[in-house]
Amino acid sequence: MPFKIDQTWLLGILTVGFIGGAFFIMTFLQSATAPILCKTAGMLAAAAAGNSSSSSSSSQTQLLDAIFHYATSRLTPQQSVQEIRMSMEVLKRLGPTNFLVFGLGYDSLMWTALNLGGTTLFLEDDPKFYDAIAGRNPNITAHLVKYTTKMSEAGELVQHFRNEPDCSATRSALRGNRRCRLALHMLPDGVYDVEWDLILIDGPKDSYAEAPGRMAPIYSAAVMARNRNRSGVTHVFLHDVHRKVEKVYAEMFLCRKYLVGAVGNLWHFQIPPTSNTHFC
Repeated sequence: MPFKIDQTWLLGILTVGFIGGAFFIMTFLQSATAPILCKTAGMLAAAAAGNSSSSSSSSQTQLLDAIFHYATSRLTPQQSVQEIRMSMEVLKRLGPTNFLVFGLGYDSLMWTALNLGGTTLFLEDDPKFYDAIAGRNPNITAHLVKYTTKMSEAGELVQHFRNEPDCSATRSALRGNRRCRLALHMLPDGVYDVEWDLILIDGPKDSYAEAPGRMAPIYSAAVMARNRNRSGVTHVFLHDVHRKVEKVYAEMFLCRKYLVGAVGNLWHFQIPPTSNTHFC
């Protein structure tokens, strides 16, 4: 005789799990998440009342997936609570928004849930990590990309930027720009067709000589921000600025004059649309 699950018992277990998950998220992100948790409660209440719209259902699924994941996993986000909060405050102020993230991680479900109702897209170069994160979480939207740069070329690429006209601030473009080795010309069209309000650079790998490094993402984020057509600035967050390459390239392309915040190893830039003849 097949085993039959008592629905009352199952509902009790799920309720305890969701309460525990919500408590975890509240503890992890502390008081800054209060508006988000209020939004979560409202959506869950709407679902309970029979709201069956596809957008509400999708948002509810994203929230429940995030709660379940962080309530049951020992894996923690790569950034500190303070670093996460700085990006989250911008998401709260702008959201829902267009959010581009370089690098998948154990925090990807969190970023997707925090940008509820917006467009959150991840770019990842490691096929195994892509399968482990995006392949197991259908609510994460990600593209697998292949970088052409190497960490061992970081110094050489600075000289290449100075000598290649198609890398210059006045001629910089991404789509189809194969002459500039720092321009990410091989991304899916959907990346170029969206004006990204917030860009987080927390990948790709940069810990060994053959790793792609973040030189091209930093340069390309600057180009996206400069070429923005919509009003307002582009918020660019760069993680791991304690590393030499990240710091040097940030100062070359994202610019100290646009740096508006720094917490731990995370820098926050607000870059306006501009036709200046120099990046910085």
